[in-house]
Amino acid sequence: MCVVLVRSLILYISVIFAVRLMGKRQLGELQPSELVITILVSNIATLPIEDVSIPLAVGLTSILSLVCFEVMTSWLSLRFPKLNRLISGSPKIIISGGKIDTEVMAELRFSVDDLMTALRGQGVFDISEVQFAIVETTGSISVMKKPGCDMPARRDMGISASDEDPPQLIAADGSLLLPAIKSLGMNAEAVRKIISGTGMSVGEVLIMTADSSGKCYIAGKDGGAPYIIYGGAL
Repeated sequence: MCVVLVRSLILYISVIFAVRLMGKRQLGELQPSELVITILVSNIATLPIEDVSIPLAVGLTSILSLVCFEVMTSWLSLRFPKLNRLISGSPKIIISGGKIDTEVMAELRFSVDDLMTALRGQGVFDISEVQFAIVETTGSISVMKKPGCDMPARRDMGISASDEDPPQLIAADGSLLLPAIKSLGMNAEAVRKIISGTGMSVGEVLIMTADSSGKCYIAGKDGGAPYIIYGGAL
C-alpha cells in the first residue's frame, strides 16, 4: 500500500509539472495538440499506479517525452506559421455582416443549437444583434455586436477616464502577497499600518486589494462590512 501511495504522489507531482510546462490554460482553451497530450499524459500516469509491476521510470519517461515533444512543437509552430495552421487550424468566420455562413457551419459541423449555445455563452441571446462572429481554433466563439446593439463606451458619452490597471490582490487568508505589494510600489510595513488602522491584524484579513492610486479594499474573516480606504485614510 505504501508503494502505491508513493508512486501515486510522484506521478501526481510529475503530471502537475508537465501541465505547468505546457502553459496555463483551461480545458476548453486547449489547442488540439495540447488536448491530445493532456489525455495521453493522464492515461499514462494511471498505468504505473494500477499495475505496480510497471517500472515507475517507464511512466515518468513517457510523460516527460510527450511534454518535451509538445513544447518543441509549440516552439516550431511559433517559428513556422504554416505548421501552426496545420496543427491547430485557423479561425473561421461564421457570421459576417450579420449573415450566417452555412458553408462554414457545415465545415465545422456546427449545428444551429451549437451556434446558439456559443452565442449565449458570450451573453448574446438575440442573434439579430450579431454583426460578426468568428470560431477560434479552440472551438470557442468570439462575437462583435452591431454598433446599435452594443453598450456605449465612456468616450461615446463624452466622459473622460484615466487609464489605470485594475486593483491587485495584496493580502489573502491572513498572509501578505509580497510580489504584488512590491509591484504597486508599496512595502509590507505600509500595508500592515493600513490594516491596523481598521482595527484588524494581518491574520484577520480575508481579502485586501489595492491599486496604483492608493485605494484599498479590506474584508475581514469575521464577515463584517469591508473597509474602503483612499490614500491610506478611511
